[in-house]
Amino acid sequence: MSFKIATACAAVMLAGSMAQAQDAEAGEQIFKKSCRSCHSIVAPDGEMIFKGGRTGPNLYGVIGRAAGTDPDFPRYKASLVEAGEKGLVWDEASFEEYVVDPSGFLKEYLGDDGARSGMSFKLRTGAMDLYAYLNSVSPE
Repeated sequence: MSFKIATACAAVMLAGSMAQAQDAEAGEQIFKKSCRSCHSIVAPDGEMIFKGGRTGPNLYGVIGRAAGTDPDFPRYKASLVEAGEKGLVWDEASFEEYVVDPSGFLKEYLGDDGARSGMSFKLRTGAMDLYAYLNSVSPE
């Protein structure tokens, strides 16, 4: 009987962590607090989904896009462009690792200790919530 209880508890905990990992509303709050000073979210038709800064690239459609490839953003660091050319696409795993330590992620991805990201901010918590939010405001 205790095995069944333990299994049920584990299932509830796992379901809770999975739901928490995909909380787009929490991700929107993270965007407002941590990302908007450098990034906007603007649809191709000009619809302003979220007005923010222009220091970083527009994050509309970033999920599923190759790194460093927004044609309207001319200031990508060479390391990010190189990573995109070598196949880096923003999926759940790469996004989460990148926002936690952008330059560290690029150093590991490229195998180059000199690799640098233009993003100095490091997101300590909520990466998957932010991912869920950006995915929710991106095209299908």
